[in-house]
Amino acid sequence: MPDEDVARRLQDVVDLELRRAARLRGAVVEVGDDVARVVGLPACGADELVVFASGALGMAHELAPSHTGVVLLQGAERVCAGDGVEAVGRPPSVQVGRELLGRVLDPLGRPRDDGPPPAGKRQPVFRPAPALSERAPVVRPLLTGVMVIDAAIPIGRGQRQLIVGDHNVGKTALALDIIAAQVPAKVSCVYVAIGQPSSRVQGVREQLELCGALAGTVVIASEAGDPPGLQYLAPYAGATVAEHFRDAGQDALIVFDDLTKHADAYRELALLLGRPPGREAFPGDIFYIHAQLLERATALSEAAGGGSLTALPIVETTESDITAYIPTNLISITDGQLYLDSALFARNQLPAVDVGRSVSRVGGAAQPASLRAAARNLRIAMSRFESLEALTRVGLDVDPSTREALVRGHLLRELLRQPRFTVRTLADQVIALTAVSEGWLDAVPPDAAAETVWALGRRALAQNPNLLENEAWKQQLARLWGRAPEPCR
Repeated sequence: MPDEDVARRLQDVVDLELRRAARLRGAVVEVGDDVARVVGLPACGADELVVFASGALGMAHELAPSHTGVVLLQGAERVCAGDGVEAVGRPPSVQVGRELLGRVLDPLGRPRDDGPPPAGKRQPVFRPAPALSERAPVVRPLLTGVMVIDAAIPIGRGQRQLIVGDHNVGKTALALDIIAAQVPAKVSCVYVAIGQPSSRVQGVREQLELCGALAGTVVIASEAGDPPGLQYLAPYAGATVAEHFRDAGQDALIVFDDLTKHADAYRELALLLGRPPGREAFPGDIFYIHAQLLERATALSEAAGGGSLTALPIVETTESDITAYIPTNLISITDGQLYLDSALFARNQLPAVDVGRSVSRVGGAAQPASLRAAARNLRIAMSRFESLEALTRVGLDVDPSTREALVRGHLLRELLRQPRFTVRTLADQVIALTAVSEGWLDAVPPDAAAETVWALGRRALAQNPNLLENEAWKQQLARLWGRAPEPCR
């Protein structure tokens, strides 16, 4: 009997070696600029990983009748013409799970911090979006802690809200502020850095750690020195990591910083592989790949688990031109946009969100009722104030009602100015907006308005921590301020 076991084991080893020897192997015909042309792999599938004889890793990206175009992901400098190559039989994958929170990884799941390689199960980075029958309406708010957003351009859980603006107007800073606000809400966050310098990735990690948000955030980083194939994979890997939390019935938030660089990396790969260029030299399917990516963010129905994944893609414009190819594509794909204005940034009105040009097509349905009541005229008031302010600069006399609108506009502008990592709670925002709209701050200088209204909020919440749950919350605030109670409107 022992001899039979030995013979069976020997036969298994021989069979394994024969299968390995019979596995179809290709050869590198041409290599350069982080792509390779391979022949001899007719059965290789799209987006399938391939391994070179040197140990380098690539991904089949262009399937032509005569060859396979391979994007090099790792060890590109070791690949030479004539090297053997074979298909792995699976697409790229990344580790998922709560163990990744607090870590910095590359799109293949390799550590980019001082920690050990992450353990746990892996999921493919390319996954289909949930079916329409699995989706639910966006009805729950995602409070960002940024008053100008929560009040005027609200975001719901499961929404895709674009952040758009020129270089260095605070797009990343705004996204990190929103991530920091998710700590008390226990929303798991994923920050995806695409083609960013390593110093910038390290700076993001340090900022998240300082504000206490790193422990609830996974950072997926493809750096500027990485091959374009790795930069192309980064947002898909981040989406897979975030989908794990959504599919477990939790709420998740993902930031893509930024999809302009992702489009540039995809254009570079397409041109190197010989695909025909289209508008602005981008390949014809650039709209499809971004739509496919962002469709993965949604709110799931209770039958599908009830989780949600909210996406905040970032896109960079040049000279405030939102009519360029990539910005217009993303504006048409997403559910609204937060437009950051260079002029507001120069005037230190931070965050530099232009209320007039920003829009949320979904989040208003998910806005808390108390905040909706307090902010119902905010956009109109700010628009009117900006128009009147332009007229008064030329020295025109104004009537009392116009003067009142100017006073309250200055107060609103001051209250909407918000320091970094300062989270405004729902109660803070409702109390501040109510104080302005009711005229309680008309006699207060604008530079003292913020201190006055936050003090009012602290007193009100100290007396009644559940103030907003009471239908008469506005009357209670009026009594606290010293005004005669008015019926709630």
